[in-house]
Amino acid sequence: MNKHAIVAGNWKMYKTSVEGRNFVEDFVNLMLNIDDVEVIFCPPFSALFNIDVILKDAPYKLGAQNCHWENEGAFTGEISVNMLESCGVDYVILGHSERRHVFNETDEWINKKVKSVLNGGLKPILCIGETLDQRKSNETKDVLFHQLKEGLSGVEKLDEVVIAYEPVWAIGTGETATIEQVGEAHKWVRNILSDFYSRDIADDTSILYGGSVKPENAEELFGIKDVNGFLIGGASLKIDPFKEIILTVNKKLKG
Repeated sequence: MNKHAIVAGNWKMYKTSVEGRNFVEDFVNLMLNIDDVEVIFCPPFSALFNIDVILKDAPYKLGAQNCHWENEGAFTGEISVNMLESCGVDYVILGHSERRHVFNETDEWINKKVKSVLNGGLKPILCIGETLDQRKSNETKDVLFHQLKEGLSGVEKLDEVVIAYEPVWAIGTGETATIEQVGEAHKWVRNILSDFYSRDIADDTSILYGGSVKPENAEELFGIKDVNGFLIGGASLKIDPFKEIILTVNKKLKG
């Protein structure tokens, strides 16, 4: 089973390039001692520039919020894996619920992106999760199975893949899934991965929880057996709550 944790901050469409650099500089200056927690900043595209320089000697990683699967071409408004790599990006969030449900991205598109990110030497954070209607109709397990099956189609190894479970109804709503709901869903994800690959591979795969994570509930959520960290939205936009969540995870890891 995983012996480290990941805490990724998804800034969504917040922070200019200057605001982003200042935020990361201030965070680096905190000099947090968190050897077992991998922290990832995921700014909007325009704020990626030069953050890799700030992070050069810091124990933090840089992530992007999306990409296209082609290396180049007539795709107005898109960005390629090569372009992200040139900005010092290590991770790419793919299949976020807002991409699926607001921008109508399909599982086929997301799968192409996952493979493109892996082929480019970066690490995908593949997001999966059910809507409220699907939850109420007891379709959660089927939805997770389908999204994992389609999203990981043709992906032979999971060494560089991170999974993020995010119940759509608990993102930015202030609602948080119950401990039982989160634990059940993460167990399902782990078992589905085990069926697709092997138990050892499934156990070594990081499965993050995303859904209104905040300092007040981080300890309880991270205490769930199959939760290996968090994909955080709103609480990652300010230093204090983001720091508190990271320190909580680090303390929990150290027992």
